[in-house]
Amino acid sequence: MGTAMRAGSGHAHGLVRRALSCALGVALVTLSLALLPVSPGSAAASLDDGEGEALYLVTLDGPGLSGYRGFLPTTLNRLRILEEQDAALALVGTPTPVVRWTTALNGFAVHLTRAEADTLAAEPSVSLVEKNSVRKLAGRTRTGPGPGTTRPRHGGAGVVIGIIDSGIHPESPLFADVSTLGREAPRFGGSCATGQDWDASTCNRKIVGARWFVDGFGSDNLRTASSLSARDDDGHGTQMASIAAGDAGISVRVENQRLGSYGGVAPQARLAVYKACWTAPDPHDDGCATADLVSAIDAATSDGVDVLNLSVGGPAGFDTVERALLGAAEADIVVVAAAGNGGPRSYAAHASPWVTTVGASTGVARRGRVQPGSGPSLTGAMSATRTVGPAPLVVGASVAAPGSSRARARVCTPGSLDAARVSGAIVLCERGEVGRVDKSAAVRQADGVGMVLMNVAAGSIDADVHSVPTVHVDETDGRALKRWLAQHPGGRVTLRPLGVVHEPARVTRWSSGGDPAGAVLKPDLVAPSVGILGAIPPNVRGARWDFVSGTSAGTALTSGAAAVLLRRHGWSAAEVRSALATTASAVGGGSVLRGGAGRLRPGSIDDPGLVYAVAVDDYRAWLDGTLPHELNTPSVLLSSGDTTAQRTVTNVGRRTLYFSSRATGFTRHAVTVTPAAIRLDPGESATWTITVASVAGVGSLDDGFVTWRGANGTRTRIPVLLTR
Repeated sequence: MGTAMRAGSGHAHGLVRRALSCALGVALVTLSLALLPVSPGSAAASLDDGEGEALYLVTLDGPGLSGYRGFLPTTLNRLRILEEQDAALALVGTPTPVVRWTTALNGFAVHLTRAEADTLAAEPSVSLVEKNSVRKLAGRTRTGPGPGTTRPRHGGAGVVIGIIDSGIHPESPLFADVSTLGREAPRFGGSCATGQDWDASTCNRKIVGARWFVDGFGSDNLRTASSLSARDDDGHGTQMASIAAGDAGISVRVENQRLGSYGGVAPQARLAVYKACWTAPDPHDDGCATADLVSAIDAATSDGVDVLNLSVGGPAGFDTVERALLGAAEADIVVVAAAGNGGPRSYAAHASPWVTTVGASTGVARRGRVQPGSGPSLTGAMSATRTVGPAPLVVGASVAAPGSSRARARVCTPGSLDAARVSGAIVLCERGEVGRVDKSAAVRQADGVGMVLMNVAAGSIDADVHSVPTVHVDETDGRALKRWLAQHPGGRVTLRPLGVVHEPARVTRWSSGGDPAGAVLKPDLVAPSVGILGAIPPNVRGARWDFVSGTSAGTALTSGAAAVLLRRHGWSAAEVRSALATTASAVGGGSVLRGGAGRLRPGSIDDPGLVYAVAVDDYRAWLDGTLPHELNTPSVLLSSGDTTAQRTVTNVGRRTLYFSSRATGFTRHAVTVTPAAIRLDPGESATWTITVASVAGVGSLDDGFVTWRGANGTRTRIPVLLTR
């Protein structure tokens, strides 16, 4: 499909060879001499052990079409790329590739034996060979609502956000073709691929493109109900699309409860959907094959999206997916990806400087109160907006249905409660055995009017979308409520919503942090990722709305913010990514390896004062080791032996201003910034230097921030990590 091309016939390959030999001649010799050889052993090191044939991803040296800066027209350059691929395939008997990539990178996926893969990995023209693998989406836990549902009604007009995920539910009102969308997307050239339950008319002015890729995952490995189309079978892709760019002003109703008016961060942005994540018969096998992810990135780059959202984790290295994302960045696309939810067990994914890697922070929360008729009230998590009670409180274990056990009724499994004793009551259910929302469904099935969900051990309290109004309390409060009821048989309680509560932002414990030995500092920033409301297909979980937690949610929020910035300023991708990071606010929860530049502030990104611009060609030169200067990232990582680093800032304001610098937060090193102040006209740049000296007798690992403040109040702050 598209630029992720399936293999052609031998006749087509012959035409390629003849066209190249006639049209390119000496030019091909010159180009081949310009290709940089792979480092010895670097490609082979990526291979997994194993016997038999497997699907491998092969990346050739040099860029795809998006990163090519030579003199060949696109048509001939594509022929050149295909000829290089054919030459590599000829080394292993000319197998037919499953898919070819020509835009974001020069490569292909092909079935090989381990010996054949080793042969290609040893070839100087090959950069990387790795086995196809399946990755998980970075947002699988559903919890209670963080930010409120009301967001701006405007933003992102004319910008296309590419969503690489599990597809989309196009019938949601969040993706309707409404008059407020504004101007068309000028550079997008994608298509609407047909498939099961999806014809060409399914796309509209909101969903401007839709494609699907399954060759890596394998259609034989899909769940029976999976749709071979861009239609969402999981719900995750629909949630991410709605968070980033759902239409504004959509009323949210859940179980006859109105939760407010909803809109995405960039409600006027268009969406291009690239389904690369699939459902399997066993949910543990759900995921996104790397071959399909690369195909989706290749297609999105060719289509001309403006922002690319990848809410999928992965390893911390520079694999094929990361190299494809480099090709997207070379096309001046803002690439935003999830750090992952591995916490201390794994380093942040997407460790490359051309990706804005997003970690997770807490946000606001919805709270509710359990008010006994007498005695102290208890506060917990509650998403419902209506009060229930006073009503009798019953313990689940005491109201088991005939034929059910007290053990099942204690945790309120479906069908375990006796409607004759639960009708009109609020049920106290213990956590465990089944999903939290399944418990409230069991209460409703037995005609109960509310639920108190109690933890039985240390754990989170979550404001899920329940079938009946529910307050989720911790273990201590749950036991206290049980004691009260034992002392007041037949006691009545009221469940009362308290609404949104603003709590200090912190990095979540499960957000993956950066590698102190990495090439660049990650994550770039964190964003609210706990209990974010989004739309889902009604056939997935029997509802139209659900909450999601995970770095994927923060990634979608950040992608929406990037679209808003692009519409307002028309900046380059690197300048947009700089503004997202340098305007972030302080966040608790650890070092810059956990929180990066801080917490995304969508309301402040419009005026960063200064940006750290990067020429698109610098990323590949940095990767190849040929960049003659430091990469101008909006962060600094100084490792052993390094005492200085330089960065260049550019005034993106409309006035000539003075900017003053300050280094803060360092406890183990003396850090200075020179010059201390600069004066810049609009569009003018200046280079500054950070110098580090150790403090005697103090450990080496240290972190802090360098902040430039403009005379008009702007603040441009970047994180600094010292591992000397």
